[in-house]
Amino acid sequence: MGLLGRLFGDSNTNSKEEKTMTKLNIGIILGSTRQGRVSPQVGEWVKGIADKRGDANYEIVDIADFNLPFLGTTDGSEPGIAEWNGKLANLDGFVFIVQEYNHSITGALKNALDFAREAWNDKAAGIVSYGSTGGARAAEHLRGIMGELKIADVRTHPTLSLFTDFVNGSEFKPAELHLTNVNAMLDEVNAWSGALKTIR
Repeated sequence: MGLLGRLFGDSNTNSKEEKTMTKLNIGIILGSTRQGRVSPQVGEWVKGIADKRGDANYEIVDIADFNLPFLGTTDGSEPGIAEWNGKLANLDGFVFIVQEYNHSITGALKNALDFAREAWNDKAAGIVSYGSTGGARAAEHLRGIMGELKIADVRTHPTLSLFTDFVNGSEFKPAELHLTNVNAMLDEVNAWSGALKTIR
């Protein structure tokens, strides 16, 4: 707390300093719910890299755990909807694990994105994508959606190939070269998440 804050008990200044000193909470969101999915392998790999940094609290957030209905098909009273929004509200930033389906993101991820609004706002996110072309087209679609949800997407974007980073399309064996990009992406997510936290 600054001198004036100490003299006059400026709780606003104290609150801002506490926000700065507290570690950010970053959710690594698994973007697929299908049987046989490989996103948990990719998510755990990213978390393993992230945890070694010690700069934030990282956790896997699996949308399959929330049993979200299709948006607009129910009265919205399912407990998973409130739990999903509560989880997002407690996060300062995100890393989306994105797989490409028909040149776009999965229906499950789009549905999960649509089931929240304010909980996404004024936060930052990175993308780790995979597919036959590294999931690049899905990532570009996701960037457009994030813009509408007031999520600031960072530039660095690790892309994983089904042909070179997976064995038989199912066992994840990432090339070493991706480590640099993942760390650069996390640098950006943390910097932007910290900056955006000050305006929420």
